[in-house]
Amino acid sequence: MKIAIASDHAGYRYKEEIKRHLLDKGHEVRDFGTESGETCDYPAFIYPAARAVAQGECERGIVLGGSGNGEAITANRVRGIRCALCWNADTARLGREHNDANMISIGERTISLETALRIVDIWLTTPFEGGRHQRRIDLIDQMM
Repeated sequence: MKIAIASDHAGYRYKEEIKRHLLDKGHEVRDFGTESGETCDYPAFIYPAARAVAQGECERGIVLGGSGNGEAITANRVRGIRCALCWNADTARLGREHNDANMISIGERTISLETALRIVDIWLTTPFEGGRHQRRIDLIDQMM
């Protein structure tokens, strides 16, 4: 799977670890930055990653920050993106099963690296249930 990844300075360390994890599992990763832990403005990196997912250049996307909130908000401004803020296995699983999340946002300052990697693995392997959930996704798309 081709996966977009991006972070600000506060999510940089986990971004690098998750990128390595994805590559080890055979995924293709497109890194939109940032390239260090130096203070930066997250929209400059998150928006291009979300746009790549929305335009089909990448199948899914992972964005990271301190809390993950600003990154999720930025990604969700792009039409066609459903970015779930995940902090445990359940939010990752439900983001896929019920919301067909094509992106996730993770806060490096809020969870352990082990939990972040588990979230990524669950999100990548959980299918969308469809059914009543598809109707809701369609309603969201109609409103945009």
